[in-house]
Amino acid sequence: MTDLPRVPDPPTKPLLIYDGDCGFCLKWVQRGRVLLGDRIFYEPYQKIAQDHPSIPLERFHKAVQLIEPDGKVSQGAEAVFRALGTRSGLRFFLWGYLHLPGFGRLSEKVYAWVAEHRGELSAKDRCEK
Repeated sequence: MTDLPRVPDPPTKPLLIYDGDCGFCLKWVQRGRVLLGDRIFYEPYQKIAQDHPSIPLERFHKAVQLIEPDGKVSQGAEAVFRALGTRSGLRFFLWGYLHLPGFGRLSEKVYAWVAEHRGELSAKDRCEK
């Protein structure tokens, strides 16, 4: 649902770009690695934002970004659901985001709330890496 330009020279598989300074983000990226294996690449924006100047820096500060092999860029909940959609048993999340009335909008609102409170949520998240 985001309307970002396609990036030139996209990766060979989806690339999830996250905040490498955020403990909450790091925990969820670790969980994503376990869940999705090598289906996607993961990189902190602090390391590669300069490689993608078509994505404004404020978008990296606000939400995860997903660059797909066709150059399409998505962010926030959509990016998360597109990443999950790389695993066949989890594609229903993306389908719901794209097709269920209100689900995409609600998902983005929940994502935005979590992103705004990730510091407090990280402190409350006691799951092991």
